[in-house]
Amino acid sequence: MEQKTAISMIERINWVWRLTMTGVCFALFGIGGLLLSLIWFNLLLVFQRNADKRCRLARHSISACFRLFFFLTRKVGVLDYHFDGIEKIRMDKGCLIVANHPTLLDYVLLASTLPDVDCIVKSALLRNPFVSGVIRSANYLINSEAESLLPICRERLTAGHNILIFPEGTRTIPDHPITLQRGAANIAVRCGCNLRVVHIICSQKMLDKKSKWYHIPPKKPIYTITVGEQLTHESFAVDAESGQAVAARQLNRQLTHLLTPSNH
Repeated sequence: MEQKTAISMIERINWVWRLTMTGVCFALFGIGGLLLSLIWFNLLLVFQRNADKRCRLARHSISACFRLFFFLTRKVGVLDYHFDGIEKIRMDKGCLIVANHPTLLDYVLLASTLPDVDCIVKSALLRNPFVSGVIRSANYLINSEAESLLPICRERLTAGHNILIFPEGTRTIPDHPITLQRGAANIAVRCGCNLRVVHIICSQKMLDKKSKWYHIPPKKPIYTITVGEQLTHESFAVDAESGQAVAARQLNRQLTHLLTPSNH
């Protein structure tokens, strides 16, 4: 009985520690975003006049800060993470990277190890003072700019850039099947690019659609990011009779199957 009580006490202390450190890490994350936006990105505007070089420096700065964030979260025991096959993406050129979206940290995890990746983000994030400067300085694509989004995607993919997109458009609702918007499939079909599938799994319920940052799981969560197969554009090429719309619907169904965790 005493042993069970001691174990329970240790688990409680561990939970309180992880709650405290989670708050500290997220506070540092927000402060870091503000400092990047208010100081570093403005310095880049002054000292680097070339827009492409400035964007590259901004993205690498963002990636380095994200790596520091995850270094801290791992060291203090807030969470852990493992990448499997990330080198595949580093060899991709002109590829659309599609990933499922179970938690708030999915983009941060991928950007921490892929500093040059483009990203399509929700326009609502531009109203967030902690990340709006990051989005603008990194020259990310905004999903509300429908008329210009496809031509810009085609231009960047043709130039050899990889673009990250979460086809669900928002985080997965817990215990619900994933539902994909058709944006990723439309871009792939209309731009004729290859697709790289990425699976993200979190071992504990944390930072999902219905959770707040202080909803700490009983055990330390572990993220597993697995880079899956590549779909070549020939595999979903447009049939002359069916057209692009039908091809996009078929590809969207295929991606729904591939990104569903139970099928991984």
